[in-house]
Amino acid sequence: MSVVIACRNAADTLGIQLEALSRQQYDGEWDVIISDNGSTDHTRIVAQRYMSVLPGLQIVDSSDRAGAGHARNVAAHVSTSDFLAFCDADDEVAEDWLSTMTAALARNPFVAGRFESRKLNSERVWRSRPLQQDTGLQESPFGPGLPHAGAGNMGIKRDVFLAVGGFDQAVGTLEDTDLCWRVQLSGTALIFAPDVNVHVRLRSSFRKMWRQGLNYGHASALLEQRYGSKPIASVTAVTTSLAVIKATQESENARSAGPVAGALKLLRENPSPGALLWAVGWHVGHRAYKDDELPPLPALTASPAPSSESQLRQAG
Repeated sequence: MSVVIACRNAADTLGIQLEALSRQQYDGEWDVIISDNGSTDHTRIVAQRYMSVLPGLQIVDSSDRAGAGHARNVAAHVSTSDFLAFCDADDEVAEDWLSTMTAALARNPFVAGRFESRKLNSERVWRSRPLQQDTGLQESPFGPGLPHAGAGNMGIKRDVFLAVGGFDQAVGTLEDTDLCWRVQLSGTALIFAPDVNVHVRLRSSFRKMWRQGLNYGHASALLEQRYGSKPIASVTAVTTSLAVIKATQESENARSAGPVAGALKLLRENPSPGALLWAVGWHVGHRAYKDDELPPLPALTASPAPSSESQLRQAG
């Protein structure tokens, strides 16, 4: 099992995640691959402190192209394990995460665990964006009609991951949603594993909430091109990933009521300032970028594996 963590300027939170991984009670073989996507802070220094604590910890360089999807693809290419388990640098895995993830993957080649959002977030932040993937997989108002999940708590058989080309680096923010759909369309089901838990850290500042909503709106428009779309009457920050979008079907009369009615509806559905800012950002991103063209899905190439931090130390 390879635990994959994509990082970019994660020095403030990465230590919490690595500390949680160091407490795992698991007797099987596993390693940790940190894929540094161009950090300019002390991310690498934080990671290096755990090289003597975590089994087979290595740091790989994925700075040649920005994006978490690309960073995870690079790590998957470096891994020699049969299974990949993805978690994020700003979250915290539960104490039994590795053992429960391994057990889930022993039964199914593609699984997603539960997101818990109370531990790492204040009430104000939690109210800005309560999460799906607490009691089941996420759903989207458009696309192929299949469930999906966030890459912050996802496990997959490595050969299945590589067979579909990994994460599509052109999608951006919702590359995990796109991956889930492509894997399922290729014939591998996505299974929810409720005992595989990760404590999720939400965006805490209004600027970050706005930026995330904007990026999700952009990516949603791109995925609508790939998979088709249904009318989206409204968007709220009640859920997450593509399913952060809560779409309700409205009649033609309701849609023709004008911008004032639309604004009032948005206010009703997003009672907290953070939720409202996120939703407005989504609308702006979706409308501004809806005419972008989504490039063809790139396949992972058999390029030489990037040098890891541990390999560089041995060479020196």
